[in-house]
Amino acid sequence: MTERVWQLGQQQLKIGNRPLIMAIVNVTPDSFSDGGRLTDPQVAVDYALRMVEEGADLLDVGGESTRPGATPVPLEEELARVLPVVQALAQRTRVPISIDTSKAEVARRCLEAGAAVVNDVTGLTGDPAMPEVVRRYEAGAIIMHMQGTPATMQQRPTYHDVVAEVGEYLQSRLRQLEAIGIAATRLAVDPGIGFGKTSQHNLQLLAYLGTFGQTGRPVCLGVSRKGITGFFNQRPVHERLAGSLALAVRAITLKQAQILRVHDVRATFDAVTLCAAIDAINPHNPEPA
Repeated sequence: MTERVWQLGQQQLKIGNRPLIMAIVNVTPDSFSDGGRLTDPQVAVDYALRMVEEGADLLDVGGESTRPGATPVPLEEELARVLPVVQALAQRTRVPISIDTSKAEVARRCLEAGAAVVNDVTGLTGDPAMPEVVRRYEAGAIIMHMQGTPATMQQRPTYHDVVAEVGEYLQSRLRQLEAIGIAATRLAVDPGIGFGKTSQHNLQLLAYLGTFGQTGRPVCLGVSRKGITGFFNQRPVHERLAGSLALAVRAITLKQAQILRVHDVRATFDAVTLCAAIDAINPHNPEPA
């Protein structure tokens, strides 16, 4: 696998044989999988540090649920949720911190507090001030595709060719952001599994996930515990680890994703580390004679 570099402020993350693991730290009362567990800042910080011990390469702190049907959280409320956690983590770990937000002011305050990445489900389009914040602070950013908004995205999403349309959108956003001075080396892309897509759309995106690597940037795969991981057997959220790991292993085996955004860090770390060790011995995986 060709090594890629993701520039986050003054720090470089090198992505080689094993994908980076981004731990989800939801400090929200209403996230689809773990809402309410980490609303106390100290509990959230302790949890995040435990995720680092389990193998997390990045910590993604979010204070606003983006589950289907979710409504926006007021600025001050989101800041009150995330800022104490980001400040404390920046003092206690060297693992890069990502802020999962579509509000420029939340991103600005968190970058000043020590975060290094903006993970924006709107692809830096939801707040007109967001691209300038990312540029000014030289932050890394994850550019995601979403049709509609969290409140509306699952109301009959429609595509002519979902793989082509998502790919074109991501390429276009990369060009636009580079044009305003955000270096390509600071950007990663995310096809937005579950964000304005039906189950069939999600399956198509997963089948052709490697397509998005043609952008030249790391691909972030965020499928952990989502509906698609329990789709065929109708598994509830708390029984979707097997499906989540299956998609993570497939992505690394086929070299389709370089960043895995997950809830279950230890299990994911064990699975992808083993895959990477085998791949290091036989990186080409030829068919048997």
